Amino acid sequence: MKKGIFITVEGVDGSGKSTQVRIIGDYLKEKGYEPVLTKDPGGTFIGDLIRNILLDAGNRGMHPLTEMLLFTASRVQLVMEVIKPALEEGKAVICDRFIDSSVAYQGFGRGMDIDAILEVNKPVTDILVPDITFFLDIPPEEAFRRKARGAADRMEREKEDFYLKVYEGYKKLSSMFPDRIKTIDASLDAEGVARQLKAWLDKILAFDKA
Repeated sequence: MKKGIFITVEGVDGSGKSTQVRIIGDYLKEKGYEPVLTKDPGGTFIGDLIRNILLDAGNRGMHPLTEMLLFTASRVQLVMEVIKPALEEGKAVICDRFIDSSVAYQGFGRGMDIDAILEVNKPVTDILVPDITFFLDIPPEEAFRRKARGAADRMEREKEDFYLKVYEGYKKLSSMFPDRIKTIDASLDAEGVARQLKAWLDKILAFDKA
C-alpha cells in the first residue's frame, strides 16, 4: 500500500490557499494518490458547527482563550474522524490550515502564550505532524487587495495590524522549522504559485518528472 502523506497549506487570509489546495489535490491524483481535501476548522459535521461559531461576525465578544479552544476542538475531531483514517489507508490529505494557524493567529496575533497553545494541542501533535507545510508568503496588505471585501466573517474583520502580527508569526515559524515549512512566493499568479508547489512535491515525493 502506498504510504499516506499529510500536507498543510498556511498563510494569511487572501493568500490563495483554497485554490492551491485544489491544485495540489489534482496533481497528487495524477501521481497515483487518492487525495482527501479538507479544512481546519471544519471538515466534519461537528467541526463545521464549530467553524460557524468561530466565523460568525456576530460573535465579536469571543475571548481569545475561547477562540483557541474552539479551534483545537474542531481540529481534534478532524484528525480523529478524517485525517488519521485517511492516512492509514495510504491517502494524501491536503488541509487548508492546521496547528500552525493557531500559533500564528492566537499566539502571535492575539498575544496568547504559545507554549500553552501547543500544550492544548498535544492530543493532536502526539498523533501526527504534517509531512510538509506550504506557507504562502504574501504581505497582508497585498492579500487584502486581492481578496473580495464582501460580507467579511469575524476573523476577516480584524484590523491590518493584527494580520501583520500573524504574518510575522508565520515568518518566524518558517525560520524555526525549515525542514517542514516551505515558503512559497504567493505574490505570483495562481499558476506561478502552483509551479513552486509542484517542484517541492516532485522533490519530496521523488516523483518522476518525465
